[in-house]
Amino acid sequence: MQQIISQLNPTQQQAATHIDGPMLILAGAGSGKTKTLTTRLAFLIGEIGIDPASTLTLTFTNKAALEMRDRALSLIGDSYSTMPLLCTFHKFGLLFLKQHIEQLNRSNNFVIIDSDDKKKAIRAIAKELKIDLNLSFITSEISKYKNSLLLPQDAIAKAELPDYKKVASIYEVYQERLEANNQVDFDDLLMLTYYVLDKNPKLREEISQRYTYIMVDEYQDTNELQFRLLEHLCSAHNNLCVVGDDDQSIYGWRGANINNILEFAKNFEGTKVVKLETNYRSTKPILEAANSLIEHNTARLGKKLVSHRGEGESIELLHSLDENMEASLIADRIQKLISQGIDPNDIAVLYRINALSRALEEGFNKAKLPFKLIGGMRFYERAEIKDVISYLRVIANSDDNFSFLRIINKPKRGIGKTSLDKLLVGARDAKVSLYEYIYRGLANEWELPVSKKIVSSLKELMEVFDVLKEETKELDSSFVDTFEAHIKLKEFYNAMVDGYEKVANIDEFYGNFREAIESNPALSLDSFLNDISLQSDQDQIESDAVTIMSVHASKGLEFEHLFIIGLEEEFFPLLGEGCDIEEERRLGYVAITRAKSHLYVSYVDSRFYKGKRKLIKKSRFLGEAGLIKETSLKIEKRSTYKKGDLVKHNHFGIGRVQAVNKSGKDYKLLINFGGNKREILSSFVKPI
Repeated sequence: MQQIISQLNPTQQQAATHIDGPMLILAGAGSGKTKTLTTRLAFLIGEIGIDPASTLTLTFTNKAALEMRDRALSLIGDSYSTMPLLCTFHKFGLLFLKQHIEQLNRSNNFVIIDSDDKKKAIRAIAKELKIDLNLSFITSEISKYKNSLLLPQDAIAKAELPDYKKVASIYEVYQERLEANNQVDFDDLLMLTYYVLDKNPKLREEISQRYTYIMVDEYQDTNELQFRLLEHLCSAHNNLCVVGDDDQSIYGWRGANINNILEFAKNFEGTKVVKLETNYRSTKPILEAANSLIEHNTARLGKKLVSHRGEGESIELLHSLDENMEASLIADRIQKLISQGIDPNDIAVLYRINALSRALEEGFNKAKLPFKLIGGMRFYERAEIKDVISYLRVIANSDDNFSFLRIINKPKRGIGKTSLDKLLVGARDAKVSLYEYIYRGLANEWELPVSKKIVSSLKELMEVFDVLKEETKELDSSFVDTFEAHIKLKEFYNAMVDGYEKVANIDEFYGNFREAIESNPALSLDSFLNDISLQSDQDQIESDAVTIMSVHASKGLEFEHLFIIGLEEEFFPLLGEGCDIEEERRLGYVAITRAKSHLYVSYVDSRFYKGKRKLIKKSRFLGEAGLIKETSLKIEKRSTYKKGDLVKHNHFGIGRVQAVNKSGKDYKLLINFGGNKREILSSFVKPI
């Protein structure tokens, strides 16, 4: 064991050999946190003599749990009669509830429902209660309630606005039915575990004594419920060791609470803090840029990465006129790298907004450069883009049944499966396409087998198609605006929880379509659709391919040659309602620290923005990272808020201000969003 410990650097050794009391391992990017954590587990078991069954290590993914288990066992061997428990938070909840859910008067033969079953159940309840709200919004809010430990009665009591009252009423019925059918959903695995421990002090003491050494990986990603659960699990001993990096907290939008790591020492008295600042991944110039950028954040514990690799190539700044030139330039650079013998798998391109992948995909296809898109669909395979294309295909060819079926009830027109089946049978019997069957039925050639209300909806749809077909006879760039004004797909998707990205993708498509028309006045709709089919038809690449992905998807990965594109204001950082500039900066830090030896940072002078080409400013991050001298304008600060004000946040919805505090040149607001309290800078909310 001493030989294993000697392989660690001094700060890693401090962390790995710490035994009792709370400890925060502040692990910078590439600083060997997994090695440190698994060595500590091996040290406790193999050197101190702690029973492996007395340890509990919690992770966020099964992959991370398996990796840690394999590493730990390779250090301590598998000769022990009991094994350490390494699992995800939710797997722990499942194991716990199988033994103790009877404390809630429930049977332990419960069934876990998946996300699809959850949506079906909620959709059915909403229909019964005659509530017409976006399904994604309802499911997201119910998940937030559970992760904020709000029971249905609490959610009902706290709801102030009509939509939230409706969601709370659906939540109440949904939870009643889960219990009646002895079912639990994913969020229940933690929420019910917490309530069992909370209501049973004796059991809480017993479980805490069972797991006398608890470790948590990626602690910066924990939410309120996970924090509260950990408090109970270590209540008898306080031997909680957490590993994380406040500078890599990038999941605030899905409930992660950065304050869990920022305030760890305050929440757990006597905390030992160990900073892992030696980076084994990146060269000095890359880390200098990352350090310089993240130092502009105020909500951080503070650390500075030092390169173990030493000096390296300077970061290269790439400047293009627009996104097409950017894609061409990057494709050319990558082809040269590959021709020099660089493995394509060692090359990646990152972006902040998914819509930026469209130009890259097209540019790489033209250059015949093999690529793989990680953590998302190819641009033309995304649901919202398929919807737009399906409408255009029906306009170009009304006999395209497949496309027509996709969009006949999107946005919703009240055409259910039963009615649609009747229409399809009628079309088949009449030996015509579905479109022609409906069209001729509306012209009274035959009676459509659906209600008058649906007939009215179909009539409106066909009138829209008539208008749009006429517009395509002399196609010009105004067609895009006419199309959206009649179809309203952006309005439909904007109502969803993840609507921002979907609307951005639609805007990107509209902008590309508009520019294609302007650059080729003779362009026909058929030709444009055929070009798209060629672009989206690239064979799936299994290996030897350049990686394209979002910054979020890149976390935990590393590449020798890394390109980061879209370093412009409003693209990276993302600005506007709901934007947290400090989280955007953390995203920039994560992106930069994925690079090992060569980093290329790209910006353009103009890009599509909300469907139209627009001149844009270089990202402030370029200046903050020391890559250019000047920086762009800062977000306008607001301070006209007081306790009790109602405000609207783009992501969290409506909330009430509970406290106002000065934070540098801005004001930090403590806001209660339906029981979920968050600290938000005043520049990211609007008054109601």
